[in-house]
Amino acid sequence: MKIFANIPGALKLVNCLKYLEVNKKAIEDAKASGDFEKEREYILKSTSYWGPMVLKMFGSTLNVKGIENLPDKGPVVLVGNHQGYADIFAYCAAFKKFQFAFVARENLGKLPFYGKWIKRIRSVLIKRDDPRASLKAISEGIDYLNNGVSLVIFPEGTRSKGPVPGKFHRGSLKLATKPGVPIVPVSLNGSYKMFEEKGYLRGAEIDIIIHEPIQTKNITKHEEKALAEKVEKIVVDGIKELQSR
Repeated sequence: MKIFANIPGALKLVNCLKYLEVNKKAIEDAKASGDFEKEREYILKSTSYWGPMVLKMFGSTLNVKGIENLPDKGPVVLVGNHQGYADIFAYCAAFKKFQFAFVARENLGKLPFYGKWIKRIRSVLIKRDDPRASLKAISEGIDYLNNGVSLVIFPEGTRSKGPVPGKFHRGSLKLATKPGVPIVPVSLNGSYKMFEEKGYLRGAEIDIIIHEPIQTKNITKHEEKALAEKVEKIVVDGIKELQSR
């Protein structure tokens, strides 16, 4: 990372935090009272405003194709490739119909300034080297889905930091198949140019394709085994389409 080159970008991100803090009390009050519907409402207000503002502040543009494929309400599991940190900005800017949280490594919750926000929106944080804790986190994610909270999964498990996606970890889709919620495959390209390509934050053009939902309710064991390969192919083919433009 280029420390001095990142100072302006870091200051911009800290400045953008105010767009999330506006609804902090409403989110916490709804959470304390067990009102998931109100909690999701205020989280969505925050993220759908914050995402576009971050992209605008850095001079980034976002192009979204297939928005009509997104259901009018959740819960769903959004499954996509993971090019870089800017995926978070792009998702918050692109998905404005209903609230969602991220399934991510535990260290995401330790980020300066934003770690508490990652936890506040009901993200599922997984300890990679602790199988028992990971199973507990997955169970927590299923509970969230059963309460209407949509989740984002990046089955590569880490950032590709470039245009070529890594191999999907197939077990991650159980988060969707166990509660029987729809999977929405998502192809994304260009986000790595916002940070990973040069090592400092800058503007980039980011493209997203939202594919048709795949129903998982009452699928057979045979269909479940083929599901991961099917989703990966849809996502990868979409990336190729975006890169060919």
